[in-house]
Amino acid sequence: MAKTKKDSSSKTAARQEVQVSKSAAEFFAENQAIAGFDNVGKSLYTTIRELVENALDACESVNTLPDIIIHIEEMNQMQFNQLRGLQGLGVVVGATDEGLFQKRGGGGGNGTTTAASPSVVAATTTTTTTTNTATTKKIKNSKNEEAYFKVSVRDNGCGMTHHAIPNLLGRVLSGSKYGVRQTRGKFGLGAKMALIWSKKSTGVPIKIRTSHISSLDHVTTCVLDIDIYKNTPKVLQHDQEQNVNHSWRGTELEVIIAGSWNSYKARILQYLQQLAIITPYAKFEMQYTNLSNHKRDMTIRYDRRSEQMPPPAREVKHHPSSVNNLLVQQLLDKSTCSTLLKFLCEDLSGISPSIAKRIIKELGSGFDDNMKPLDLDDKQITKLVQMLRSVELFKAPDGSCLSPLGEYNLNLGILKVIEPDIVATSRDKPSAYEGHPFIVEAAVALGGKHAKEGINVIRYANRIPLLFEGGADVSTRVAHSKIKWSSYKIDQKKDRISVFVSIVSTKIPFKGTGKEYIGDDMTEIQTSVKRALQNCCQQLRSQLTKRNALRDAHQRKSRLVKYVPDVSKSIFGILNEMRKRKMEESEESISTTAAPPSQKRQRIREVEHDTIISKLDNQIITQNTIQSCLEEAIESQNASMNGKELQQNKDSDKSKERLPTFLIPITRFNLAPDTYHGMLFMFKPLALDNTDKGS
Repeated sequence: MAKTKKDSSSKTAARQEVQVSKSAAEFFAENQAIAGFDNVGKSLYTTIRELVENALDACESVNTLPDIIIHIEEMNQMQFNQLRGLQGLGVVVGATDEGLFQKRGGGGGNGTTTAASPSVVAATTTTTTTTNTATTKKIKNSKNEEAYFKVSVRDNGCGMTHHAIPNLLGRVLSGSKYGVRQTRGKFGLGAKMALIWSKKSTGVPIKIRTSHISSLDHVTTCVLDIDIYKNTPKVLQHDQEQNVNHSWRGTELEVIIAGSWNSYKARILQYLQQLAIITPYAKFEMQYTNLSNHKRDMTIRYDRRSEQMPPPAREVKHHPSSVNNLLVQQLLDKSTCSTLLKFLCEDLSGISPSIAKRIIKELGSGFDDNMKPLDLDDKQITKLVQMLRSVELFKAPDGSCLSPLGEYNLNLGILKVIEPDIVATSRDKPSAYEGHPFIVEAAVALGGKHAKEGINVIRYANRIPLLFEGGADVSTRVAHSKIKWSSYKIDQKKDRISVFVSIVSTKIPFKGTGKEYIGDDMTEIQTSVKRALQNCCQQLRSQLTKRNALRDAHQRKSRLVKYVPDVSKSIFGILNEMRKRKMEESEESISTTAAPPSQKRQRIREVEHDTIISKLDNQIITQNTIQSCLEEAIESQNASMNGKELQQNKDSDKSKERLPTFLIPITRFNLAPDTYHGMLFMFKPLALDNTDKGS
């Protein structure tokens, strides 16, 4: 009988289980660590990061040099409540029931209370002031003084259209960055997660003020909330006002969230510093205000160093070696091609018509050049995918779709922020992994402001700084274990080495849900990073060799010059002793008979001695003249050694074949098809004519 009751109760519990589906917004609200909102401190950092990167994208999309202003205003709970109109609900000061904010005593674990004796009551009465003060301190220090922040980011980018704002910022996984191209973000989170965190931590909606490039007559103000359970925007205010004289274009986004400045201040400042390096064409200004203590206010500014922006990344088609069953099914459904042959040639990249025909022939029965793409069933799609991933005759993915920073800008960014003693940059050739193109840019700098001894690796992915989980990153592991620094005249323990690695790709192979590091299991990326760093080290080795040679020559010269006074004094003393001895010998020779004729060598030596002694008598040779002669000899030797080194460098340069280059104003000739257009110049090979020869 008991067994029957147990079985029935288990069946009842099983029937009570209900299947529930959740929206994307609800999922990310419950799993916010996936998007980088692990705790209140990191949530503040991630909010700033997402808003700043959105601002950069908005400026770069219209080829405008970014001017980005960040305002961070910190409030305590009382100030936040006043801002929200909750003055009557303050619990920090003037609490009615102080027991709510005190921890239970040692014997209060079961929630029971005991009656107090009169003596205890009297003691409590006499210490009322002390107890109230202690209670107030405990209440104020509860939850580590939870702080609130008003964060606003303003840019001069393209802006947002009036009707598109709700969907752009109020619908999770809705964005414009889906596709095969290099982007800072792909998942349609970013500012939406900032809105979700604001809703969870403060309940305050976000405020947007924007003017779009296509409608500068008006400025839109929008107050936006989000329905977590439906993943739909909730518009609280959506107004337009006149944009006087078209004076402003861009977006200003304001959000109020809970956070912790003390725990993530260093990370925020580090992020802005590294962002200023990788975007030297942008101007950043961050203003932090503490409403409780204005002594902690601070302003940080990074001025623009370059006016050359990288070209915008363009969207490309999928490479055959990067496809899978689901992707091919989607491409077939969206394809406008009438035949399978055209589908392979036009909807995928790197497939020529001849190779497409060979692939269809190799697929065998059931496949035909003229069959419709929608006629392929699941089995045929699987067979097609296996064939595409196996063929090795496809062209390599085109790296021209990527938008790396460029060595020129990378060098300027490092010089602006780090101010190193010496720096070398390099860009490796475009490569690909699993059909996804990528480019690695690297730089190695020695010395600089705030640089620590040893190897300091700064990592970027699609021009975004990566600050966390660096130990497992491919750049860190290559720099520490794959590069022999000693062979490049660099001491990896004593020298202050800054290693910069920037990887851009249509798909960054992040590891983990936080997208904070790139694993070293991708052999192609690891090899490319190693080549780029080795190229930088080779450049540094030649410069360090010259610098070390000059340093050694300077040290050798300084050591010799240091002993010149003592040596000249000693030489002058020896010469004086020679003169005295010669005078004594001449006096003895007068008093004695003449000596036999001396040998020829001895006569020559006596003539030399007489010459030196006469110069000493006439003060032609003095201690000062000896000292000046020694200094001239040291200087001459140092110059000759430097000359030999320069000659060796010239000889090595002469061994390289060089061609003459002539730079002439572009008004002197018409543009020709062979003219080369660079980012900073226009170059055309030109033979000198008669007028040029005379000029």
